[in-house]
Amino acid sequence: MAEPRHRRDSHDKPKSDLSEKVVFINRCAKVVKGGRRFSFSALIVTGNRAGSVGCGFGKANEVSEAIRKASESAKKAMKKVAVHQATIPHEVIGEFGGGRVLLRPASPGTGVIAGGGVRAVVEAAGIRDVLAKSLGSSNHANVVKATIEALRALRNRDEIYKLRGFSTAVKAQ
Repeated sequence: MAEPRHRRDSHDKPKSDLSEKVVFINRCAKVVKGGRRFSFSALIVTGNRAGSVGCGFGKANEVSEAIRKASESAKKAMKKVAVHQATIPHEVIGEFGGGRVLLRPASPGTGVIAGGGVRAVVEAAGIRDVLAKSLGSSNHANVVKATIEALRALRNRDEIYKLRGFSTAVKAQ
């Protein structure tokens, strides 16, 4: 007896709620006897715009295949980040390799003041108001990973109170 057609396996579930952004595509040339042979690498940022974000890197002989590999890698590497309303709870600096990124909370309506890889990561995480500055290396991969490290270092007020042994009912004076 055949299975009903309306039934879906868990791996066939559509992932339409995820947003993907291509941050950088690099072309590499290898000189061989017959000429140049090109290969490509892609850096992708994926997020659900609700506090989860990840980045992935893929290499292949065609651009589309490199993007597909990077996309799969980014989905596997997604991590939760703390988002307070539409901004971040506090100022933070993230570092990865030579990349350093400064993130500051912004008032509602400011928008995302950031460029390149930082903008892609912050928008994928669902943050709508933030000020950012890339301080170290301009390497795309290190800037993206430093931004994700900065977002992972964020803590909400409730988490900090819990770590210090206070209840959330106690207000700061």
